[in-house]
Amino acid sequence: MKSSMQAQGPTGCRGRGLTLRALAAAAALLAGSAWSMDLLQAYQAALQEDATVRAARAAADSARERLPQARAQLRPNIAFSAGRNRNDLSRTQEILGKPSTTDEQYYSFNQTLQLRQPLLRKPLWDGLEQAGYLVQDADATFERELQNLGVRVAGAYLEALLAHDQLELVLSQQTFTLTQLDAARKALAAGSGTRTDIDEAQARLDLNRAQELEARQHLDYTRRQLEVLTRHPVGELARLDAGKFSLNQPEPQGLEAWLALAESGSPELLALKSRLEAARLEVGKAEGAHHPTLDAVLQVTRSASENVTTPSSSYTNRAVGLQLNVPLYAGGYTSSVVRQAVAEQTRAEEILEATRRDLGLRLHREHRGVTEGVAKVGALEQAVRSAEQLVNSSRRSFEAGSRTLVDILNAEQQLQSTRRDLAQARYLYLISRVRLQALAGGDREAAITELNGWLAGG
Repeated sequence: MKSSMQAQGPTGCRGRGLTLRALAAAAALLAGSAWSMDLLQAYQAALQEDATVRAARAAADSARERLPQARAQLRPNIAFSAGRNRNDLSRTQEILGKPSTTDEQYYSFNQTLQLRQPLLRKPLWDGLEQAGYLVQDADATFERELQNLGVRVAGAYLEALLAHDQLELVLSQQTFTLTQLDAARKALAAGSGTRTDIDEAQARLDLNRAQELEARQHLDYTRRQLEVLTRHPVGELARLDAGKFSLNQPEPQGLEAWLALAESGSPELLALKSRLEAARLEVGKAEGAHHPTLDAVLQVTRSASENVTTPSSSYTNRAVGLQLNVPLYAGGYTSSVVRQAVAEQTRAEEILEATRRDLGLRLHREHRGVTEGVAKVGALEQAVRSAEQLVNSSRRSFEAGSRTLVDILNAEQQLQSTRRDLAQARYLYLISRVRLQALAGGDREAAITELNGWLAGG
Protein backbone atom coordinates (compact mmCIF):
# COMPACT_ATOMS: atom_id res chain seq x y z
CA MET A 1 0.00 0.00 0.00
CA LYS A 2 2.76 2.39 0.96
CA SER A 3 4.81 1.71 -2.17
CA SER A 4 1.80 2.28 -4.46
CA MET A 5 1.08 5.62 -2.77
CA GLN A 6 4.69 6.67 -3.30
CA ALA A 7 4.53 5.65 -6.95
CA GLN A 8 1.55 7.94 -7.47
CA GLY A 9 3.04 10.87 -5.55
CA PRO A 10 5.43 13.62 -6.69
CA THR A 11 8.94 12.85 -7.83
CA GLY A 12 10.42 14.25 -4.63
CA CYS A 13 8.38 11.84 -2.52
CA ARG A 14 9.56 8.93 -4.63
CA GLY A 15 13.15 10.05 -4.16
CA ARG A 16 12.75 10.30 -0.39
CA GLY A 17 11.14 6.84 -0.35
CA LEU A 18 14.03 5.33 -2.30
CA THR A 19 16.51 7.02 0.01
CA LEU A 20 14.78 5.65 3.10
CA ARG A 21 14.71 2.15 1.63
CA ALA A 22 18.41 2.38 0.73
CA LEU A 23 19.26 3.47 4.27
CA ALA A 24 17.18 0.65 5.68
CA ALA A 25 18.95 -1.86 3.44
CA ALA A 26 22.36 -0.51 4.46
CA ALA A 27 21.40 -0.75 8.13
CA ALA A 28 20.30 -4.33 7.60
CA LEU A 29 23.65 -5.18 6.03
CA LEU A 30 25.54 -3.54 8.88
CA ALA A 31 23.45 -5.40 11.44
CA GLY A 32 24.14 -8.72 9.73
CA SER A 33 21.50 -10.14 7.43
CA ALA A 34 20.14 -13.65 7.81
CA TRP A 35 22.15 -16.24 5.94
CA SER A 36 20.51 -19.07 4.06
CA MET A 37 22.64 -22.18 4.37
CA ASP A 38 22.77 -25.90 3.95
CA LEU A 39 24.58 -28.31 6.23
CA LEU A 40 27.89 -28.23 4.33
CA GLN A 41 27.97 -24.42 4.39
CA ALA A 42 27.22 -24.43 8.11
CA TYR A 43 30.07 -26.88 8.74
CA GLN A 44 32.54 -24.87 6.66
CA ALA A 45 31.57 -21.68 8.52
CA ALA A 46 31.98 -23.42 11.87
CA LEU A 47 35.44 -24.63 10.86
CA GLN A 48 36.55 -21.01 10.69
CA GLU A 49 34.52 -19.60 13.57
CA ASP A 50 34.32 -22.25 16.28
CA ALA A 51 36.45 -21.22 19.26
CA THR A 52 37.01 -24.81 20.43
CA VAL A 53 38.50 -25.78 17.05
CA ARG A 54 40.66 -22.66 16.96
CA ALA A 55 41.95 -23.47 20.45
CA ALA A 56 42.73 -27.05 19.38
CA ARG A 57 44.50 -25.78 16.27
CA ALA A 58 46.65 -23.45 18.39
CA ALA A 59 47.41 -26.32 20.80
CA ALA A 60 48.54 -28.49 17.88
CA ASP A 61 50.77 -25.67 16.56
CA SER A 62 52.26 -25.27 20.03
CA ALA A 63 52.93 -29.01 20.40
CA ARG A 64 54.70 -29.20 17.01
CA GLU A 65 57.38 -26.90 18.40
CA ARG A 66 58.45 -29.70 20.73
CA LEU A 67 60.29 -31.44 17.87
CA PRO A 68 62.67 -28.60 16.96
CA GLN A 69 63.20 -27.97 20.67
CA ALA A 70 64.16 -31.61 21.26
CA ARG A 71 66.47 -31.66 18.23
CA ALA A 72 68.15 -28.49 19.46
CA GLN A 73 69.14 -30.28 22.68
CA LEU A 74 71.24 -32.73 20.63
CA ARG A 75 72.98 -30.11 18.51
CA PRO A 76 76.04 -28.05 19.43
CA ASN A 77 75.47 -25.29 21.93
CA ILE A 78 77.58 -22.20 21.33
CA ALA A 79 77.79 -19.48 23.97
CA PHE A 80 79.80 -16.31 24.34
CA SER A 81 80.36 -14.41 27.57
CA ALA A 82 82.31 -11.26 28.30
CA GLY A 83 83.03 -9.09 31.31
CA ARG A 84 84.89 -5.87 32.08
CA ASN A 85 85.70 -4.61 35.58
CA ARG A 86 87.33 -1.57 37.16
CA ASN A 87 89.66 -2.66 39.97
CA ASP A 88 90.96 -0.60 42.92
CA LEU A 89 93.95 -2.48 44.34
CA SER A 90 95.56 -1.62 47.68
CA ARG A 91 98.83 -3.53 48.11
CA THR A 92 100.69 -3.63 51.41
CA GLN A 93 104.23 -5.09 51.68
CA GLU A 94 107.22 -4.72 53.95
CA ILE A 95 110.18 -2.74 52.72
CA LEU A 96 113.21 -2.72 55.05
CA GLY A 97 111.04 -4.05 57.86
CA LYS A 98 108.40 -1.35 57.44
CA PRO A 99 104.93 -1.81 55.89
CA SER A 100 104.37 0.09 52.70
CA THR A 101 100.95 0.48 51.02
CA THR A 102 100.41 1.44 47.40
CA ASP A 103 97.12 2.02 45.64
CA GLU A 104 96.60 1.06 42.04
CA GLN A 105 93.63 1.30 39.68
CA TYR A 106 93.33 -0.80 36.53
CA TYR A 107 90.77 -2.43 34.27
CA SER A 108 90.39 -6.17 33.69
CA PHE A 109 88.32 -8.09 31.16
CA ASN A 110 87.57 -11.63 30.08
CA GLN A 111 85.93 -13.15 27.01
CA THR A 112 84.93 -16.78 26.61
CA LEU A 113 83.61 -18.58 23.53
CA GLN A 114 82.45 -22.12 24.24
CA LEU A 115 81.05 -24.89 22.02
CA ARG A 116 79.49 -27.88 23.77
CA GLN A 117 78.37 -30.96 21.82
CA PRO A 118 76.46 -33.67 23.73
CA LEU A 119 77.90 -37.11 22.93
CA LEU A 120 76.33 -39.44 25.45
CA ARG A 121 73.02 -38.26 26.90
CA LYS A 122 70.30 -40.90 26.83
CA PRO A 123 67.53 -38.63 28.22
CA LEU A 124 67.98 -36.25 25.28
CA TRP A 125 67.49 -39.03 22.71
CA ASP A 126 64.46 -40.29 24.62
CA GLY A 127 63.18 -36.73 24.67
CA LEU A 128 63.45 -36.48 20.89
CA GLU A 129 61.41 -39.65 20.41
CA GLN A 130 58.96 -38.50 23.06
CA ALA A 131 58.46 -35.18 21.27
CA GLY A 132 57.37 -37.07 18.16
CA TYR A 133 54.67 -38.89 20.12
CA LEU A 134 53.52 -35.68 21.78
CA VAL A 135 53.12 -34.10 18.33
CA GLN A 136 51.10 -37.13 17.23
CA ASP A 137 48.96 -36.72 20.34
CA ALA A 138 48.29 -33.06 19.52
CA ASP A 139 47.46 -33.82 15.88
CA ALA A 140 45.07 -36.61 16.88
CA THR A 141 43.45 -34.36 19.49
CA PHE A 142 42.95 -31.68 16.85
CA GLU A 143 41.41 -34.24 14.49
CA ARG A 144 39.09 -35.37 17.29
CA GLU A 145 37.89 -31.79 17.75
CA LEU A 146 37.24 -31.54 14.01
CA GLN A 147 35.23 -34.77 14.15
CA ASN A 148 33.33 -33.48 17.17
CA LEU A 149 32.63 -30.24 15.35
CA GLY A 150 31.04 -32.17 12.49
CA VAL A 151 28.83 -34.00 14.98
CA ARG A 152 27.93 -30.78 16.80
CA VAL A 153 27.06 -28.89 13.61
CA ALA A 154 25.09 -31.80 12.15
CA GLY A 155 23.29 -32.29 15.46
CA ALA A 156 22.41 -28.59 15.77
CA TYR A 157 21.31 -28.39 12.12
CA LEU A 158 19.12 -31.51 12.32
CA GLU A 159 17.68 -30.38 15.64
CA ALA A 160 16.70 -27.08 14.04
CA LEU A 161 15.04 -28.96 11.17
CA LEU A 162 13.19 -31.19 13.63
CA ALA A 163 12.00 -28.15 15.60
CA HIS A 164 10.76 -26.61 12.35
CA ASP A 165 8.93 -29.83 11.44
CA GLN A 166 7.36 -30.04 14.89
CA LEU A 167 6.11 -26.46 14.64
CA GLU A 168 4.58 -27.21 11.24
CA LEU A 169 2.85 -30.29 12.65
CA VAL A 170 1.48 -28.29 15.58
CA LEU A 171 0.19 -25.57 13.25
CA SER A 172 -1.35 -28.17 10.95
CA GLN A 173 -3.11 -29.83 13.85
CA GLN A 174 -4.25 -26.42 15.07
CA THR A 175 -5.77 -25.62 11.70
CA PHE A 176 -7.55 -28.98 11.63
CA THR A 177 -8.86 -28.50 15.18
CA LEU A 178 -10.14 -25.01 14.35
CA THR A 179 -12.02 -26.44 11.39
CA GLN A 180 -13.56 -29.16 13.52
CA LEU A 181 -14.49 -26.65 16.23
CA ASP A 182 -16.25 -24.49 13.69
CA ALA A 183 -18.06 -27.55 12.31
CA ALA A 184 -19.12 -28.57 15.84
CA ARG A 185 -20.55 -25.14 16.55
CA LYS A 186 -22.50 -25.16 13.30
CA ALA A 187 -23.78 -28.66 13.98
CA LEU A 188 -24.96 -27.61 17.46
CA ALA A 189 -26.70 -24.56 15.99
CA ALA A 190 -28.38 -26.82 13.43
CA GLY A 191 -29.53 -29.17 16.18
CA SER A 192 -27.47 -32.19 15.09
CA GLY A 193 -24.40 -31.69 17.29
CA THR A 194 -23.65 -31.75 20.99
CA ARG A 195 -22.03 -29.38 23.43
CA THR A 196 -19.53 -32.10 24.30
CA ASP A 197 -18.10 -31.99 20.77
CA ILE A 198 -17.51 -28.26 21.10
CA ASP A 199 -15.88 -28.59 24.51
CA GLU A 200 -13.65 -31.43 23.29
CA ALA A 201 -12.50 -29.47 20.25
CA GLN A 202 -11.93 -26.32 22.35
CA ALA A 203 -9.85 -28.25 24.89
CA ARG A 204 -7.74 -29.73 22.09
CA LEU A 205 -7.29 -26.27 20.59
CA ASP A 206 -6.19 -24.71 23.89
CA LEU A 207 -3.65 -27.47 24.41
CA ASN A 208 -2.46 -27.07 20.83
CA ARG A 209 -1.84 -23.35 21.31
CA ALA A 210 0.31 -24.11 24.35
CA GLN A 211 2.22 -26.63 22.25
CA GLU A 212 2.72 -23.98 19.58
CA LEU A 213 4.38 -21.64 22.08
CA GLU A 214 6.67 -24.43 23.22
CA ALA A 215 7.51 -25.38 19.62
CA ARG A 216 8.35 -21.78 18.71
CA GLN A 217 10.61 -21.42 21.74
CA HIS A 218 12.43 -24.63 20.88
CA LEU A 219 12.83 -23.55 17.25
CA ASP A 220 14.30 -20.22 18.35
CA TYR A 221 16.73 -22.00 20.68
CA THR A 222 17.93 -24.45 18.02
CA ARG A 223 18.49 -21.66 15.51
CA ARG A 224 20.41 -19.71 18.12
CA GLN A 225 22.51 -22.80 18.82
CA LEU A 226 23.41 -22.99 15.12
CA GLU A 227 24.21 -19.27 15.03
CA VAL A 228 26.69 -19.70 17.90
CA LEU A 229 28.51 -22.43 15.97
CA THR A 230 28.64 -20.59 12.63
CA ARG A 231 28.78 -17.01 13.93
CA HIS A 232 26.24 -16.07 11.24
CA PRO A 233 22.59 -15.07 11.51
CA VAL A 234 20.62 -18.10 10.37
CA GLY A 235 17.97 -17.59 7.71
CA GLU A 236 16.31 -20.31 5.66
CA LEU A 237 17.69 -23.81 6.21
CA ALA A 238 17.81 -26.45 3.49
CA ARG A 239 15.19 -29.02 4.46
CA LEU A 240 15.35 -32.78 4.22
CA ASP A 241 14.20 -33.92 0.78
CA ALA A 242 12.11 -37.07 1.15
CA GLY A 243 12.75 -37.87 -2.53
CA LYS A 244 16.53 -37.88 -2.04
CA PHE A 245 16.52 -39.45 1.40
CA SER A 246 17.56 -43.08 1.36
CA LEU A 247 17.89 -45.67 4.10
CA ASN A 248 21.19 -47.51 3.90
CA GLN A 249 22.81 -49.99 6.22
CA PRO A 250 26.26 -48.94 7.53
CA GLU A 251 29.19 -49.99 5.42
CA PRO A 252 30.76 -52.20 6.65
CA GLN A 253 27.71 -53.72 8.31
CA GLY A 254 29.20 -55.74 11.19
CA LEU A 255 29.94 -54.07 14.52
CA GLU A 256 33.26 -55.93 14.81
CA ALA A 257 34.44 -54.31 11.60
CA TRP A 258 33.62 -50.88 13.02
CA LEU A 259 35.48 -51.71 16.23
CA ALA A 260 38.52 -52.64 14.15
CA LEU A 261 38.24 -49.38 12.20
CA ALA A 262 38.05 -47.41 15.44
CA GLU A 263 41.07 -49.22 16.88
CA SER A 264 43.21 -48.02 14.00
CA GLY A 265 41.49 -44.78 13.03
CA SER A 266 39.76 -43.26 16.05
CA PRO A 267 41.52 -39.95 16.81
CA GLU A 268 40.57 -40.36 20.46
CA LEU A 269 42.39 -43.70 20.71
CA LEU A 270 45.31 -42.49 18.59
CA ALA A 271 45.83 -39.56 20.95
CA LEU A 272 45.80 -41.82 24.02
CA LYS A 273 48.14 -44.34 22.40
CA SER A 274 50.60 -41.53 21.68
CA ARG A 275 50.34 -40.33 25.28
CA LEU A 276 51.07 -43.85 26.49
CA GLU A 277 54.21 -44.07 24.36
CA ALA A 278 55.29 -40.65 25.62
CA ALA A 279 54.74 -41.84 29.22
CA ARG A 280 56.91 -44.90 28.59
CA LEU A 281 59.68 -42.73 27.23
CA GLU A 282 59.33 -40.47 30.27
CA VAL A 283 60.26 -43.51 32.38
CA GLY A 284 63.37 -43.96 30.22
CA LYS A 285 64.26 -40.30 30.63
CA ALA A 286 63.89 -40.55 34.40
CA GLU A 287 66.05 -43.67 34.55
CA GLY A 288 68.62 -41.93 32.34
CA ALA A 289 69.36 -39.52 35.16
CA HIS A 290 71.35 -42.40 36.73
CA HIS A 291 73.59 -42.68 33.64
CA PRO A 292 76.86 -40.81 33.02
CA THR A 293 76.90 -38.01 30.45
CA LEU A 294 79.71 -37.12 28.08
CA ASP A 295 80.14 -33.86 26.20
CA ALA A 296 82.78 -32.57 23.80
CA VAL A 297 83.90 -29.07 24.74
CA LEU A 298 85.77 -26.48 22.67
CA GLN A 299 86.61 -23.26 24.47
CA VAL A 300 88.59 -20.12 23.71
CA THR A 301 89.21 -17.64 26.54
CA ARG A 302 90.84 -14.21 26.37
CA SER A 303 91.56 -12.28 29.54
CA ALA A 304 93.67 -9.41 30.80
CA SER A 305 94.64 -8.10 34.22
CA GLU A 306 92.76 -10.85 36.01
CA ASN A 307 95.22 -11.38 38.87
CA VAL A 308 96.76 -9.03 41.34
CA THR A 309 100.32 -10.23 40.88
CA THR A 310 100.56 -9.29 37.22
CA PRO A 311 97.75 -6.80 36.60
CA SER A 312 99.16 -5.72 33.27
CA SER A 313 99.33 -9.22 31.74
CA SER A 314 96.90 -10.75 29.18
CA TYR A 315 96.19 -14.35 28.24
CA THR A 316 94.58 -16.36 25.44
CA ASN A 317 93.68 -19.92 26.32
CA ARG A 318 92.40 -22.51 23.81
CA ALA A 319 91.05 -25.81 25.11
CA VAL A 320 89.55 -28.88 23.46
CA GLY A 321 88.44 -31.87 25.48
CA LEU A 322 85.78 -34.16 26.87
CA GLN A 323 83.69 -33.55 29.94
CA LEU A 324 82.35 -36.56 31.85
CA ASN A 325 79.68 -36.25 34.49
CA VAL A 326 78.90 -39.28 36.67
CA PRO A 327 75.90 -38.92 39.01
CA LEU A 328 76.61 -40.55 42.37
CA TYR A 329 73.95 -39.51 44.80
CA ALA A 330 71.02 -37.06 44.58
CA GLY A 331 69.29 -37.69 47.87
CA GLY A 332 66.76 -40.13 46.36
CA TYR A 333 65.38 -37.53 43.94
CA THR A 334 66.08 -39.54 40.79
CA SER A 335 64.52 -42.72 42.19
CA SER A 336 61.41 -40.76 43.15
CA VAL A 337 61.13 -39.31 39.66
CA VAL A 338 61.38 -42.82 38.20
CA ARG A 339 58.57 -44.08 40.44
CA GLN A 340 56.46 -41.09 39.49
CA ALA A 341 57.01 -41.75 35.78
CA VAL A 342 56.08 -45.42 36.17
CA ALA A 343 52.86 -44.41 37.93
CA GLU A 344 52.03 -41.99 35.11
CA GLN A 345 52.64 -44.77 32.59
CA THR A 346 50.21 -47.03 34.46
CA ARG A 347 47.69 -44.22 34.52
CA ALA A 348 48.01 -43.73 30.76
CA GLU A 349 47.52 -47.46 30.17
CA GLU A 350 44.36 -47.57 32.26
CA ILE A 351 42.92 -44.45 30.65
CA LEU A 352 43.52 -45.98 27.22
CA GLU A 353 41.80 -49.22 28.22
CA ALA A 354 38.85 -47.40 29.81
CA THR A 355 38.43 -45.24 26.72
CA ARG A 356 38.65 -48.27 24.44
CA ARG A 357 35.81 -49.95 26.36
CA ASP A 358 33.70 -46.78 26.42
CA LEU A 359 34.29 -46.25 22.72
CA GLY A 360 33.08 -49.79 22.07
CA LEU A 361 29.82 -48.98 23.87
CA ARG A 362 29.35 -45.76 21.94
CA LEU A 363 30.04 -47.51 18.65
CA HIS A 364 27.52 -50.19 19.58
CA ARG A 365 24.89 -47.54 20.33
CA GLU A 366 25.41 -45.58 17.11
CA HIS A 367 25.70 -48.74 15.00
CA ARG A 368 22.33 -49.87 16.33
CA GLY A 369 21.00 -46.37 15.75
CA VAL A 370 21.78 -46.79 12.06
CA THR A 371 20.84 -50.44 11.58
CA GLU A 372 17.66 -50.25 13.62
CA GLY A 373 16.92 -46.79 12.27
CA VAL A 374 16.45 -48.28 8.82
CA ALA A 375 13.74 -50.61 10.10
CA LYS A 376 12.20 -48.00 12.41
CA VAL A 377 11.89 -45.33 9.73
CA GLY A 378 10.37 -47.85 7.33
CA ALA A 379 7.85 -48.95 9.96
CA LEU A 380 6.91 -45.37 10.82
CA GLU A 381 6.45 -44.49 7.15
CA GLN A 382 3.92 -47.31 6.94
CA ALA A 383 2.37 -46.12 10.22
CA VAL A 384 1.89 -42.63 8.74
CA ARG A 385 0.09 -44.10 5.73
CA SER A 386 -2.14 -46.14 8.03
CA ALA A 387 -2.85 -43.09 10.21
CA GLU A 388 -3.80 -41.05 7.14
CA GLN A 389 -6.16 -43.81 6.11
CA LEU A 390 -7.65 -43.82 9.61
CA VAL A 391 -8.35 -40.09 9.42
CA ASN A 392 -10.09 -40.50 6.06
CA SER A 393 -12.12 -43.45 7.33
CA SER A 394 -13.12 -41.59 10.50
CA ARG A 395 -14.33 -38.64 8.46
CA ARG A 396 -16.46 -40.83 6.21
CA SER A 397 -17.81 -42.71 9.21
CA PHE A 398 -18.65 -39.40 10.90
CA GLU A 399 -20.53 -38.27 7.84
CA ALA A 400 -22.40 -41.59 7.91
CA GLY A 401 -23.23 -41.10 11.59
CA SER A 402 -21.22 -44.04 12.98
CA ARG A 403 -18.36 -41.97 14.38
CA THR A 404 -18.18 -38.86 16.56
CA LEU A 405 -16.14 -35.70 16.27
CA VAL A 406 -13.93 -36.96 19.08
CA ASP A 407 -13.04 -39.98 16.94
CA ILE A 408 -11.90 -37.66 14.14
CA LEU A 409 -9.85 -35.54 16.55
CA ASN A 410 -8.23 -38.65 18.02
CA ALA A 411 -7.39 -39.97 14.56
CA GLU A 412 -5.87 -36.61 13.54
CA GLN A 413 -3.86 -36.43 16.76
CA GLN A 414 -2.56 -39.94 16.14
CA LEU A 415 -1.57 -38.96 12.61
CA GLN A 416 0.37 -35.88 13.79
CA SER A 417 2.07 -37.86 16.56
CA THR A 418 3.13 -40.52 14.07
CA ARG A 419 4.47 -37.89 11.69
CA ARG A 420 6.43 -36.36 14.56
CA ASP A 421 7.85 -39.77 15.48
CA LEU A 422 8.79 -40.35 11.84
CA ALA A 423 10.65 -37.01 11.66
CA GLN A 424 12.49 -37.80 14.89
CA ALA A 425 13.42 -41.28 13.63
CA ARG A 426 14.78 -39.86 10.36
CA TYR A 427 16.94 -37.26 12.06
CA LEU A 428 18.13 -39.76 14.66
CA TYR A 429 19.15 -42.12 11.85
CA LEU A 430 21.05 -39.33 10.12
CA ILE A 431 22.91 -38.12 13.20
CA SER A 432 23.74 -41.73 14.12
CA ARG A 433 25.46 -42.10 10.74
CA VAL A 434 27.55 -38.98 11.38
CA ARG A 435 28.45 -40.06 14.92
CA LEU A 436 29.39 -43.56 13.80
CA GLN A 437 31.80 -42.19 11.20
CA ALA A 438 33.27 -39.73 13.70
CA LEU A 439 33.85 -42.38 16.38
CA ALA A 440 35.65 -44.62 13.90
CA GLY A 441 37.75 -41.75 12.54
CA GLY A 442 36.12 -41.76 9.11
CA ASP A 443 36.18 -39.03 6.49
CA ARG A 444 34.27 -36.22 8.18
CA GLU A 445 33.88 -34.19 4.98
CA ALA A 446 32.44 -37.20 3.16
CA ALA A 447 29.93 -37.87 5.96
CA ILE A 448 28.75 -34.25 5.98
CA THR A 449 28.61 -34.12 2.18
CA GLU A 450 26.57 -37.32 2.00
CA LEU A 451 24.04 -36.01 4.50
CA ASN A 452 23.97 -32.63 2.77
CA GLY A 453 23.10 -34.38 -0.51
CA TRP A 454 19.81 -35.52 1.05
CA LEU A 455 18.73 -31.93 1.68
CA ALA A 456 16.70 -29.89 -0.76
CA GLY A 457 19.14 -28.24 -3.12
CA GLY A 458 22.04 -30.28 -1.72
